[in-house]
Amino acid sequence: MIKIVFFGTPDIGLKSLEYLYNSDKIEVCAVVTQPDKPAGRGHKLQMSPIKKFAMEHNIPVFQPKSIRKEFDIQEKLKQLTPDFFVTFAFGQILSQEVLDIPKYETINLHASLLPKYRGANPIQRAIINGDKETGICTMITELGLDCGDICKKLVIPISDTMNCEQLWEEIAQKSPQMIEDTIISLKNGTLTPVKQCEDGICMANKLTKEECLIDWNKSNFQIHNLVRGICRCPSAYFMFNNKIIKVIETIPVEGQGEPGKVVSFNKIGVDIACGSGLLRLIRVKPEGKSEMLARDWYNGVKK
Repeated sequence: MIKIVFFGTPDIGLKSLEYLYNSDKIEVCAVVTQPDKPAGRGHKLQMSPIKKFAMEHNIPVFQPKSIRKEFDIQEKLKQLTPDFFVTFAFGQILSQEVLDIPKYETINLHASLLPKYRGANPIQRAIINGDKETGICTMITELGLDCGDICKKLVIPISDTMNCEQLWEEIAQKSPQMIEDTIISLKNGTLTPVKQCEDGICMANKLTKEECLIDWNKSNFQIHNLVRGICRCPSAYFMFNNKIIKVIETIPVEGQGEPGKVVSFNKIGVDIACGSGLLRLIRVKPEGKSEMLARDWYNGVKK
């Protein structure tokens, strides 16, 4: 059995952890995840999906505030004598001291076709930029940001209607087998990682609130890509009567008008003029309210 420690936090890594736990070739000897965080209206502490799975299956859990600084946890990880560390959306940067703990390597699953979209938001950036495809990579983790040698790659098409939640799920589904194959191939010496090409490097920086505000002077397709790229997390938005209106689902349609003005509305949605074309709002979330059909929202606020 190949001994691994799994580093992860959000649910995108849950299927991979479950798959590796059930593998007859892998032993998950511990999980490292972010500390519990307050959530919801009551601000009660909630454990990460990764921690919840680990506790349900009696896997030891470590929750450092900073794995680089908590030497007691590093020592406990050394005592486990792991062959590999596997990181998947862990949320902390590992020091060289941590990377040196496993017998073989620390492997990271990154949600893009590196070297494109290094950084925190590769899924969102690919859709916002209107890319027709993205993918996943396993790589050898190094000190730099997503700059390690590539082990395996898989291309994933992006349709014109796919949003970030759907792409997130697609990546979650396709990652487990790739991670296991990478571990086994590295252990057996049948895989030679390849250095990343210096051409085509681009960063997927964290989104700012300013980027999420819809600029109606842009084309309908640009705004549509923004909406589906950050659907519900955190959501594109505009202001209406001094209230935030988050936009959940849209369709670009033909037409013209003054950017930012409602041109028409019908049983399908609300058409707003853009720099070029119209954007049909299908679903929105008005400030202080639940998600609803855009036609119902506009029918309640139009004068």
